[in-house]
Amino acid sequence: MKGGIVGVLCSALLLAVEAACAPNSDAITKVPGFKPNKWVARTWEGNNYACKCHPGDYCWPKQNHWNNLNRTVGGNLRVNLPPGAPCYNTFQGPLGTVNTYDAAKCAAVTAGFPNEQFQIELPTAGLWTYFTNDTCRPTADPTGSCTLGYYPVLYITAKTVAHIQAGINFARNNNLRLVIRNTGHDFLGRSVGWGSLVINTHSFKSISTTNNWNGPGYNGPAITVGAGVQAFEALAHLNSLSPPRIMVTGECATVGVAGGLVQGGGHGPLTNFYGFLADTAVQFKVITADGKIQTANANTNSDLFWALKGGGPAAFAVITEVTYKTFADTPSAGINLDINPATNSDPALYWEAVRKFHSYSTHFVDNGLYVYYEIGPVPNTLHVHPIVGVNKTLAQLQAVVQPLFDDLDALGVGYTTSSETYGTFYDLYNAMFEIEMAGNSALTGGWTIGRQDVINNHTAIIDAFQTVMNAGSFIVGHMWSAGHGLPQSEWAKSAINPRFRNVVDKLITIVPVSGDAPLAAKAEAQNRLTNIVDGSLRAAAPNGASYINEADPFQPDWQNAFWGTNYQRLLQIRRKYDPEGVFYAVSTPGTERWEQIETGTRLCVKL
Repeated sequence: MKGGIVGVLCSALLLAVEAACAPNSDAITKVPGFKPNKWVARTWEGNNYACKCHPGDYCWPKQNHWNNLNRTVGGNLRVNLPPGAPCYNTFQGPLGTVNTYDAAKCAAVTAGFPNEQFQIELPTAGLWTYFTNDTCRPTADPTGSCTLGYYPVLYITAKTVAHIQAGINFARNNNLRLVIRNTGHDFLGRSVGWGSLVINTHSFKSISTTNNWNGPGYNGPAITVGAGVQAFEALAHLNSLSPPRIMVTGECATVGVAGGLVQGGGHGPLTNFYGFLADTAVQFKVITADGKIQTANANTNSDLFWALKGGGPAAFAVITEVTYKTFADTPSAGINLDINPATNSDPALYWEAVRKFHSYSTHFVDNGLYVYYEIGPVPNTLHVHPIVGVNKTLAQLQAVVQPLFDDLDALGVGYTTSSETYGTFYDLYNAMFEIEMAGNSALTGGWTIGRQDVINNHTAIIDAFQTVMNAGSFIVGHMWSAGHGLPQSEWAKSAINPRFRNVVDKLITIVPVSGDAPLAAKAEAQNRLTNIVDGSLRAAAPNGASYINEADPFQPDWQNAFWGTNYQRLLQIRRKYDPEGVFYAVSTPGTERWEQIETGTRLCVKL
């Protein structure tokens, strides 16, 4: 439908748009570092703001402008409907009301809502719903209210680089809030945004490999992937080679490997050996905020190349493809461990078992192991699935882990364990890592624990774990060392916070809260996450850092927590490549002056 729903819904808004008044404040057109004059003047809680253009504002593009954009992007511009809209009689959106009920589609979305891949294939869904305002979830009551919440207003399903360029140029020229979305695989709400236009890059699925990449800074085997390629697709392609090869990815198979993952760093089961995914990137093809296609590598746009490697997702450019180093795959072994309430009803004994387990974090990473574990949410539960020994026989892996089992036996702790050997790491990856679920609502935080913290302050760390649990949160842990196998001479070649090189455990903390909870309940949950849950971890592990893709974006001193001594350089690069603030993702370099005012809706600069 090249005109269809865009034209119908936009026309419903025209009278309201034309009745709105343009701001006359000179301050709006003189915001430092910004050129667009389509700002909207707002006052919020006693402060004056210059805001991006949103539906209903005088500067919101007219119907003919949207139609022109739609033609430019090959008819791939659409008005956005929330995933659950087919379950409701009508969708009441900012551009008008649409009849949406479809029993078959409702059944499909209800069944698929908890499935990550189902949500990924939707054009604008966020896999976790808190930052959507938890609006319009699948329901059995079609008479309920379905509104847009904080989902985007319109989206472009980009099929070509030119489509991405057109979307960026349109957003920049009209001062619209722009969201770049691939898989929606983020905890911080970066894939959604009230009043925004989305460019969806998930259709960029190209994969190619070579044994002889010959480019700046690297000669050797490599894989080049389009923006939409996911971990399971890249790994399957590499496994099909003879001999099979591997690359660094996240532990979750559905995550995209050429977008927010690498721009945030990208940790996973191979981090002990090769560092972050960002450390293995050798070249990017991107589109910058001026709409131009750029190559970034060690010689060309080298500052941008450095920033794209861990400097912050959706902050510097839109990635269209990335080339990464690849590595030989090897036989690997894994062990699972479970401590559960049925065999451990004594909380004191349980926490002593957790203390013993976690005290081995330095031992595990120094021996090249990767450990994925969960504490809670059921009390007295420790779920370790898996302990991974890459390029290890089962006997070698068991020898490293056996001291832990001996300690648990000496304590009298009940546990269950299983183990397996695999012909390749790829086989282990598919067999031992558990499938993650989508569609839940929660606030996510996290912190990392430095080697010296474990050595000097371990009792306080376990006390902090108990504080986290007592505050109604739970922990997902990842034991790895990004400085273990990567030569120190390589550490500064990416924008990763230098403190990460001495980390031995990376934690995610999760505080369940509904996205449509009352504002007071949301504020309480955010305070609990920032100041009690994560606050206790920061105090116990002062040598740690925070990982931008899995953290609390509202924590104090986030610039230092996410990037440490690299922050000022990143800020300069951001101002160079995006001086007008075309791109926005919460708590990334240069966003200090931006706020989401009016209960997290309008994106504005404080005057």
